[in-house]
Amino acid sequence: MTYGKKLWAIAEGYIPKDDDEKPRERMSHETACILNAGSEVAKVMITLYFTDQKPVGPYTIDIPAQRTHHLRFNELTDPAPVPVGVDFASVITSNVPIIVQHTRLDSRWGNNALLSTIAYSE
Repeated sequence: MTYGKKLWAIAEGYIPKDDDEKPRERMSHETACILNAGSEVAKVMITLYFTDQKPVGPYTIDIPAQRTHHLRFNELTDPAPVPVGVDFASVITSNVPIIVQHTRLDSRWGNNALLSTIAYSE
């Protein structure tokens, strides 16, 4: 049985400006939780879209067969770091079907706010 799709979109994205001295687990972040339940390596490409600038990407990552990866947008650097305090959206493609869930942790005010949703797929 095959799970997932090869094309996903997350229309909402925003990395809050945060205090760099917080431990990693408490830093505000955007995450694409990607599941590759298949039997082949998933070659994943991510392109970011912005309100007032050209798209950036692709960012690339390989996810081994039958594995999951929680990809923090904050940690993407190549071809460019993802800007903080800026609205963005993302399109995620893969050579094999994958499942993508979007999560944001906002820890700016001491009380954490967490949102999560399945990305849109085709």
